[in-house]
Amino acid sequence: MHDATTLTATFPVMTATNGNVDDRRLAAACASGDVSIFEDLYRRFGDRMKSIAWNHLGSLADAEDAVQETFLKVHRAASTYTGEASFSTWIYRILVNTCYDLLRKRKRRPEESPLDDLPDSSERTAASVDDAKRMTLRKLLAELPEQRRTVFLLFEVEGLSHAEIASILGITEGNSKWILFATKRELQTQWKATTKS
Repeated sequence: MHDATTLTATFPVMTATNGNVDDRRLAAACASGDVSIFEDLYRRFGDRMKSIAWNHLGSLADAEDAVQETFLKVHRAASTYTGEASFSTWIYRILVNTCYDLLRKRKRRPEESPLDDLPDSSERTAASVDDAKRMTLRKLLAELPEQRRTVFLLFEVEGLSHAEIASILGITEGNSKWILFATKRELQTQWKATTKS
């Protein structure tokens, strides 16, 4: 089983020495299809991107597909990058939207298992308590609306700040804090109800 901590890298958000100027140069290089730029971006952000995608999708294969699709979208859309957000924030925004798209496709095809990276219960002799808790939490998170789930995952799992989350999701920092608070409260209520039954 792939644990989120295994996939989470502690890469800092990319900050350019000259701010938007360097980010725009980076965008221009991506638009031109400079392979070395994409290799560098993958080295710097690939692990965190896979972690974000895995936590949204619950499948390593889907997470890798989402990251690849994100890099294709970055190449196609790099010429439209305005510099309003840092380039890394812009990439994470594209990734999150790509995950949303994959989740919507999955809902249209419910026969596909979203947790294909977890071992089948018949393959395990006994599920540990931690595995059961993890599965319950994953189920509760999957039932949350997209934005709530994303704020929770980006803050609690990925360790991003509310300012970064707000920029990625196009909301205010205060809204990000409120969403996290409300989501934690909802998860606690659902957790108690689930564990009692």
